[in-house]
Amino acid sequence: MLSERRLEVLRAIVQDYVGTEEPVGSKALTERHRLGVSPATVRNDMAVLEEEGYIAQPHTSAGRIPTDKGYRLFVDKLAGVKPLSSPERRAIQNFLDGAVDLDDVVGRTVRLLAQLTRQVAVVQYPSLTRSTVRHVELLSLAPARLMLVLITDTGRVEQRFVDAQTPFGEASLADLRARLNARVVGRRFTDVPQLVQDLPESFEIDDRATVKAVLATLLETLAEEAEERLMIGGTANLTRFGHDFPLTIRPVLEALEEHVVLLKLLGEAGESGMAVRIGHENAYEGLNSTSVVSVGYGSGGEAVAKLGVVGPTRMDYPGTMGAVRAVARYVGQILAES
Repeated sequence: MLSERRLEVLRAIVQDYVGTEEPVGSKALTERHRLGVSPATVRNDMAVLEEEGYIAQPHTSAGRIPTDKGYRLFVDKLAGVKPLSSPERRAIQNFLDGAVDLDDVVGRTVRLLAQLTRQVAVVQYPSLTRSTVRHVELLSLAPARLMLVLITDTGRVEQRFVDAQTPFGEASLADLRARLNARVVGRRFTDVPQLVQDLPESFEIDDRATVKAVLATLLETLAEEAEERLMIGGTANLTRFGHDFPLTIRPVLEALEEHVVLLKLLGEAGESGMAVRIGHENAYEGLNSTSVVSVGYGSGGEAVAKLGVVGPTRMDYPGTMGAVRAVARYVGQILAES
């Protein structure tokens, strides 16, 4: 266990290195921070921190920089989440309140996160497997052609065409719409197949084929949308950090193109808490020089998806964590009110 004083020295090293991009020496630490001890004592503390693997000496520089292990301890013990200012919170709310649909919400969220953190922003679309049905609409386009519109509690809208074997009248359509909504509104998508399996038998024999076609289209929609979707923004921000990546940013860019990798980094959608993965904690080798800060968002108490940012390990963790958490909270409010 490190003493409180050595933890303070580590905190000062992280803050200075993130702020200046320069390796930190003992003289600079004593001048910039009120550590209450002599430079010699600070040098001794830095030697212990280096021996324990929390800081390292790059090349022949006299200064030290934090390691992944050092950043980990900083985040776990030393970094509070920095609250956003009132103007920042108002700016977030005003920007997101203008969204007109789910795609717009996700797009605005990506742009906002990238601007606030100056990192790469990643936003996962709400997962249908964690969504509930808000409404199912059925419209007649022709005597034997229908449109099914599925609306989720997160504002997601899916439209599909249904070809009936025989003409389906307005009265039958209204009856099917009412019975279908009575069974599925407010229920999880994963529960829908079981809830509607015996519905066709409750209709007249002549209508059952069309009812089955509608239900088949509904269930196919769920299967098609099982694949998770992401939106990424702010990739150009990485060019500001070229010297933070050992050789080149190419491996990072290649990893960002792999949505399966990013989904694993963000974590399971049901996990609503803040997660910070630093450097080599990221299993994908191309992202070993980056950190990922993510959190769940959703309407109500459960997360339906994740959002977060990817940037170099030399990151303003308190500020980034504060921005990610604040944006997730506002997005959740928008989904709840939509």
